[in-house]
Amino acid sequence: MDTNKVQPKNNSRIKISQLIAYGAGGIIPIALFNIAGILVGLMGNISLGLSAFWLGTILIIPRLWDAIADPVIGHLSDNTRTRWGRRRPFLLIGGILVAIFFVAMWWIPKGETIRIWFPSETAYQWFQLSYILITLLLFYTSCAIFEIPHGALGMEMTTDPHERTRLFSAKSFVGNLFAMSTPWLFVLANLEVFKGSGGNEADGMRYVSLMIAGLLIPLSFWWTAKLREPSFIRVSKQEKKPFWNDMMHTAKNKNFIKLTLAVFTLATGFNFVTLLGSYIPIFYVFAGDKVAGAYLLGINGTIWAITGLLAVFPLNWISPKFGKRNTLILSIVLMASAQLSKIVCYNPNYPYLIIIPTVLLSAGMLFFFTLGSSMVGDICDEDDLNTGHRKEGSFYSVFWWFIKMGFALASFVAGILIEFTQFDQNQVTKVDYIESNLKEIKNNLTKTNKIISYDDYLNETKKVNNDLLNSGLKYNVYLDKAIQYESVKIDSLKTILKQNLFTTIDSLKHFDSLLNSSVLNSENLSVIANKINKLKINFYLIKTQYNVYDLLNHLKSIQKNKKNEQKHYNELTKNLLSINFLLNTFNIYDTDSTNFKKLEEISLKIPSIKRQSPYTLLMMRIVEIGLPVIMSILSLLLLLSYKLTENRLQEIKVELTNRNKQLADN
Repeated sequence: MDTNKVQPKNNSRIKISQLIAYGAGGIIPIALFNIAGILVGLMGNISLGLSAFWLGTILIIPRLWDAIADPVIGHLSDNTRTRWGRRRPFLLIGGILVAIFFVAMWWIPKGETIRIWFPSETAYQWFQLSYILITLLLFYTSCAIFEIPHGALGMEMTTDPHERTRLFSAKSFVGNLFAMSTPWLFVLANLEVFKGSGGNEADGMRYVSLMIAGLLIPLSFWWTAKLREPSFIRVSKQEKKPFWNDMMHTAKNKNFIKLTLAVFTLATGFNFVTLLGSYIPIFYVFAGDKVAGAYLLGINGTIWAITGLLAVFPLNWISPKFGKRNTLILSIVLMASAQLSKIVCYNPNYPYLIIIPTVLLSAGMLFFFTLGSSMVGDICDEDDLNTGHRKEGSFYSVFWWFIKMGFALASFVAGILIEFTQFDQNQVTKVDYIESNLKEIKNNLTKTNKIISYDDYLNETKKVNNDLLNSGLKYNVYLDKAIQYESVKIDSLKTILKQNLFTTIDSLKHFDSLLNSSVLNSENLSVIANKINKLKINFYLIKTQYNVYDLLNHLKSIQKNKKNEQKHYNELTKNLLSINFLLNTFNIYDTDSTNFKKLEEISLKIPSIKRQSPYTLLMMRIVEIGLPVIMSILSLLLLLSYKLTENRLQEIKVELTNRNKQLADN
């Protein structure tokens, strides 16, 4: 890396190479930061079956820690002195750590092999929640190590207030460019190539995250080497201040407090309902179809990102014309209008109407957060003029302290709001298990034997038999615990499914001994291989039947407390009993065409057991639309008292330029 060089004296225009390198850093705070906040909660709830309340509760802890760490990192950044500057070492270390922990947080231990370590389903879920908490703490700390120095660097790269907006617009532009692909991560995670034939989106996200890390690490070296700190030579001689002195100094700046509270209020209001914004397309617009909902979210997210990209250009035209404060007010109006339009645009008959509020909201958000960061830089200029010290790290970190406290509060409240709507995540995950096992049955019905040598055929058959036997034994242990701890008290489950599983395991043990004997020939081996395949289908049939019984038991347990929604739960129960009847008539020794027909009949009934209650769907929409509108009004009232007008900004620029020129000449 080269050491820092001062920009030419009277040149406040940012070079295009610096603009691109700085803008590339937007990938971390704009894209990856939001992915963690949204998808971890979404997948933890609908993919792993974890409580939305407890997910919201643990999601608040990393945000609280992050809010504590930010001022410390900002202070350290202000007071670091190295040959590469005070900001750039943080960019390299932070970028690499973000890549590592972004991968780690998706490798949540799961599956029946892990479950049998724990005495109950509750203990198993607490283990998963603990893993999510630890990895999120590490991930958000890494983001702070990168983002606080990166934001502070953007404030000191120019003294021109509108050039600063251009710089932060580049950050938003590149961040949103990358964000064009991030909504499709949920879609990619649902592809079989990533999640496997029997997995779900939580499995797929493990491998998708590796691709993201492979992109991020080289970028971290590039932007660290490319960026410069033009004011470092002057600042390197600046007296270091104690941490609490810097914090108290920022708290006394009235314009800073008004701006920060306005941004905090609005950001918190929208973050309260961000997670619900992902639930509504899936569970209201598409009645629980996660794949269709994921595609809508993907398309919607792409529209969001494209709008964010395009909105950069009118922002840089409007802001100099009308002033930063008035443009910020315009952004609030756009966002409130977007929420109100959802009253009409959340429509199952016309799902793509959701694009209308997305365009308005994306443009408003781009204006709002880009100007917010840029305006903190203006406050730093005014403070520098008054005190002779640059404290971008302290101001920017305190600004983000408030925003991240809002994120933390929103993470907690989001879980409460989902619980308030009475969303049933257990219903979702139990239907997932049914679908997954039905898919395994279908895959094995279509399985064809490859033409291979006798020895290879024998070894492959041994492996299939051994894997299936081990799975059967583990599932037997799991089933015993499930019956004991999950209050599944259905006699037919004990008598039929357990006996069927015992018979399957005994048959597999018998075939294991035959496969290791010396009396086999090709014909006998083929017969045994076909029988093992039938047993594999039977094993997944047992699992499917148990999952149906389990879901029935779950619905019966909650139906007692939902007296006003008996019709909904009666319909779910009726459809489940119909599926159960078809499963009971399924015979592994029937022809493949007969069994395919039954599987198709069952598959057609699956969407009918995914539907959430009418009350849940209504409350989701009321909360998601209304709460941000109320918070937007409060934010608008705070902004009206902000005093840094356009004329005052230009005065500060001229005075700073003249003073710095005199210092340089001396």
